[in-house]
Amino acid sequence: MKEVIISDAKLRQAAESGPDAFLSTVIDATLEAIGGELNADNMNELSADQVTLLAYHMLHEEVMDGGFVQLIHNGYGPFFFQNPFAKAMRMWDIAELAKLMNKVKKLYLGCHEDLERDCSEDEFMALFEQHPEFDDCDDTFVENEEQWTAAVAYYVDEHLDNFCTVK
Repeated sequence: MKEVIISDAKLRQAAESGPDAFLSTVIDATLEAIGGELNADNMNELSADQVTLLAYHMLHEEVMDGGFVQLIHNGYGPFFFQNPFAKAMRMWDIAELAKLMNKVKKLYLGCHEDLERDCSEDEFMALFEQHPEFDDCDDTFVENEEQWTAAVAYYVDEHLDNFCTVK
């Protein structure tokens, strides 16, 4: 396992700035430890909790930027919907996010081939109109993002040894 090291002072300063800064500090240190990006080659160098944290980070970035259509189009569908991410969120006591991910999975299974195909920028933009079934899920994520991010930060803080070594 890759050791993720964060200085106590840096972590305390981030925690004082709020859940977003705290999570960013842990996420950035984790990404730095694996060379900047999570991929199939380095995933086994991390704990399940670390992978789940990076998954939440990817989910957050993609959905806040372009919704679930973008997340799926950018190739993350199998990562989220063929792996136990929703189960992990339930285990982290973020049941409403788990419920949303299960709802999106059902939608994903019905149309992922269309969303995952290579296409031009115009064709990509048209996907949003062609798949309005994701709109409510996007809205739910955005409406609950602050609460869910705070819950992820709480879990990380309560299980810090699963994520990093503080020195």
